[in-house]
Amino acid sequence: MTTTVDRVWKVGRYTLAPATRAITRLRVHGVENIPREGPVVLAMNHFSWIDPAAFGAACPRTMYFLAKVEAHRVPGLGHLIRAFGTISVRRGESDREAVRLMRQALRDGNVLGLFVEGTRQRGGVPGPVQPGAAMAAIQESAPVVCGAIYGSHEWRLWNFRRCEIRWGEPMQLDDLAKNAKGYREGSARIEAEIRRLWEGLRSR
Repeated sequence: MTTTVDRVWKVGRYTLAPATRAITRLRVHGVENIPREGPVVLAMNHFSWIDPAAFGAACPRTMYFLAKVEAHRVPGLGHLIRAFGTISVRRGESDREAVRLMRQALRDGNVLGLFVEGTRQRGGVPGPVQPGAAMAAIQESAPVVCGAIYGSHEWRLWNFRRCEIRWGEPMQLDDLAKNAKGYREGSARIEAEIRRLWEGLRSR
């Protein structure tokens, strides 16, 4: 069933996505690894404010991003990201409503996109992975596809630095327990995969 969010994403693919690809000279590898249907968690690293637009342009499906509540409060930006189905989350505290919406998105067969470090990594190197992505995937038995971006840590509007994204193969975390220990183990696997993908892009 096509939703309002799907329609917004369709418009975005004809407007925002081409603009993003042009200003970042975006190259995408491994897009065939993203399942074309069914629930999936996209676990991504994060350097720059351009990353959500770049990953959105690199994903063939409607993606329900998770974004800090502060972004939702920015005039104009908040309205835009909500139109794209972005879920608000309070960082640094337990946010049960955000968790409920994340799990519901997966139950409905959608793509859930998380910047798994929880904040931008100013040093240009992927950081520690927080447990949200693993928790959602384990709780809803959804596969995880990791995505690494390289180049956006140096990208600016005036330099048009090339950005590259690589999607990894789907990972199943069904062997892990639905508890804090399982979420930590799942996060470690995600962190290792993102780092592997990022290292591959850096060495190109």
